[in-house]
Amino acid sequence: MTADKLGLTVAAGAGPLTILDGIDLSVSAGEAVGIVGPSGSGKTSLLMLLAGLERATSGSITIAGRTITGLDEDALAKFRRDTVGIVFQSFHLIPTMTALENVSLPLELAGRRDALACARDSLAAVGLGHRMTHLPGQMSGGEQQRVALARAFAPRPRLLLADEPTGNLDVATGRAVMDVLFDMRAAHGTTLLLITHDPALAARCGRQLRIADGRIAGDTLAVLP
Repeated sequence: MTADKLGLTVAAGAGPLTILDGIDLSVSAGEAVGIVGPSGSGKTSLLMLLAGLERATSGSITIAGRTITGLDEDALAKFRRDTVGIVFQSFHLIPTMTALENVSLPLELAGRRDALACARDSLAAVGLGHRMTHLPGQMSGGEQQRVALARAFAPRPRLLLADEPTGNLDVATGRAVMDVLFDMRAAHGTTLLLITHDPALAARCGRQLRIADGRIAGDTLAVLP
């Protein structure tokens, strides 16, 4: 994955506001990168651009050999479906659907005939084989985030984008959820970009990227145990 001179400028009351300014970034396949920096520095905006959920005003993005800047909305949606998994701080589960239905729905929309079987396997992999028929409201926050992880990993994405995935969880539950995330990432060789304010969590990545004022302020390899 590469970002070349990536920029994002939006209209504001006082005039144009630069959110990201000349981001140059290269991430190898299978690499885990922790993204840190103060609130408002542009971390989430960077992930939104990489996911094709926002459009850059300058520069280009290439993921898994495909340049996504310039794609129309339909092509971006197909690219996300086939290539990218996304996990947010909020779980974004459909409250009227069971865990199994939440995980299988994106696969069914993609035309996967094995959607239910794949969803079952993914839920079992995150330790929720016994909770498949439960609704989100019947599950704890940690269980709901594990359903979100199962949904993100089920299509076997090349790239997983995670934005403060433990932000709504207590410390112990957050660590357990992240153990699942890193185990799944390792099992599938998924490239990971993880936004976090938790230094211990960022340290679990092999590389740490610091964003400040819309620019890369630091890029260091972590010393892993």
